[in-house]
Amino acid sequence: MGRIVVCGGGVVGLSAALMLARDGHTVTVLEADPVGPPPEPAQAWDRWRRTGVPHFRQPHNLLPRFRQVLAEELPDMTGRLLAAGCVLMDTLTPMPPGIEDQSPRPDDDRFRFVSGRRPVVESVFAAAAEEQPDVTVRRGVRVADLLGGPPRCKGIPHVAGVRLSDGEEIRADLVVDATGRRTAAPRWLAHLGAEQPATEKEQGGFAYYTRYFTGPQQPLRRGAPLTPLGTVSLLTIPGDNDTWSITVVGSAKDAPLRAIRDPECFTRLVRACPAQAHWLAGAPISDVLVTAGILNRRRRFVVDGRPVATGFAAVSDAWACTNPTAARGLSVGVLHVQRLRRTVREHVADPEVFASAWDKATEQYVAPYYQDQIAADRVRIAEMDALREGGEPPLPDPVASRFAAAALRDAEVFRALLEAAVCLTPRAEVLARPDLMARIDKRPPQPLASRGEAGRPVLDRAHLLRLLGE
Repeated sequence: MGRIVVCGGGVVGLSAALMLARDGHTVTVLEADPVGPPPEPAQAWDRWRRTGVPHFRQPHNLLPRFRQVLAEELPDMTGRLLAAGCVLMDTLTPMPPGIEDQSPRPDDDRFRFVSGRRPVVESVFAAAAEEQPDVTVRRGVRVADLLGGPPRCKGIPHVAGVRLSDGEEIRADLVVDATGRRTAAPRWLAHLGAEQPATEKEQGGFAYYTRYFTGPQQPLRRGAPLTPLGTVSLLTIPGDNDTWSITVVGSAKDAPLRAIRDPECFTRLVRACPAQAHWLAGAPISDVLVTAGILNRRRRFVVDGRPVATGFAAVSDAWACTNPTAARGLSVGVLHVQRLRRTVREHVADPEVFASAWDKATEQYVAPYYQDQIAADRVRIAEMDALREGGEPPLPDPVASRFAAAALRDAEVFRALLEAAVCLTPRAEVLARPDLMARIDKRPPQPLASRGEAGRPVLDRAHLLRLLGE
C-alpha cells in the first residue's frame, strides 16, 4: 500500500482520505486553514470560521448521488450526518400535480438525499477523518510546491510529494489536489517543468443572494427546489437542525438586483413568489449573503495523449468548477473521489498507466455533469439577459422543451428528468433511452418554466423592479 498526500481538507478532500485509507493506504491531509471544527457538529455554523473557503456559508446541497456514493464507499457517513442533525429528504416530493399516477416505484429510494449546511456537514467528515486509522489531518500548513522525483516515463515530470511553506518535505506515491477552484496546481506543475494542463474557462454570469432561517419545522416544498421566475430564480434548500436557506439567483450584470442585499428588499421579493413565500416563516439567522463573479473552468491533465505529470491527480473543483446554481459541487466531487479510489486500486503502482486511466475515468464518469451544467447555465443566462432588456428569450432546445413538458404529466419521464438533475445519470444517457423518447413524443411542447401560459414572465420585470425599489 502507498503513501498518499491530499492537499485540501474540505468535504471532498476528507472523503478522499477516508476512502483511500480504508483501502489500506497511509494518507496525510494538508489544510491551510489553521482552525478545525468544534467538538459538536451542530456548533459549526456559529463557531467555525474557514477563511480559505469563501463560499463556506453559501448554500450547498447533498444530492441523491452524494448519498448513493456514501452508501457504496463510506456506508457509516449517512448515519453520522443524520446524528449531527442533517435531514433525510425526497426529491420526488412533491410530484407535479398534473401527474395522475403518483404511486411509488420499487427503486424510488434512489431519489432520497441528506441535507445540511456546509459547516455542519464538513465537521462530520472532519471528525470521521480524525478517527480513521492511517489518516493524519494537519491544519495550518500550506503547500508551496510539488517535489520532483525520477521520471517514470520519458519527458514527463514525476511528482514525488510536496514541499510546505516552511520548507518541510513530505514524500508520497500520489499527490491528490483537492484545494478547490483556487488551486495553485498550474503553478506547481510549471515549477516542475510540466506542460500546462489544457484549460477552458468562461465567466459564469450569476449572482447569489442567500439568507438562512430557523423554525420549529422545515417548510413544505410546493415546487421545484430551483424555480426560474423571469429575470431571477429562487433556490430553496432544507438544512440541518431545523434550518433552511432561500437564495435569489440573478445575472451578475443586473445592477438593480443589488438591492436584494437589504433584508427588507429580500423579504419583499420572496413574499411575492407564491410557491416560496412560506419559506420566510422562520427566524433569520444570517444577513443576506452575497456571492458573484464565479468562473466556470475545466482543466485536463492529459494533453495530446500524454499526461502533463505523473504521481498527481486533481479532483472536484481543482479539476473543474461551475456556477453553484444547481448545487451539484459536493455531489460531483464525491463521485470524482469514488472514481479516484477505483483507479488507485487498479493502477497506483504504475504512474504512467494511472495518469491515463485517471483522465479516462474523469472524462467518462464525471465530465458529462460539468458539460450538462455549463449548457444549462448558458441557456438560463441568455434568457435572463433577454428578459431584462425587454426582448424575447432564445427559443429553447426542442428536445429539452418536450422533455420538461412531458415530465409535468408522466411519472416515468418526471423520474428520468430528476435522474439527470440530481446527478444519478448524465442527461445524454437518459435521453438515449428509446422507451423514454417514446413517452416524450406523446406530449406536446410547453412554454419555458420561467414563463406563464401567455408567454410572459411569472415575476414580471416591472413588478420585480417595483419590489426592489420600494
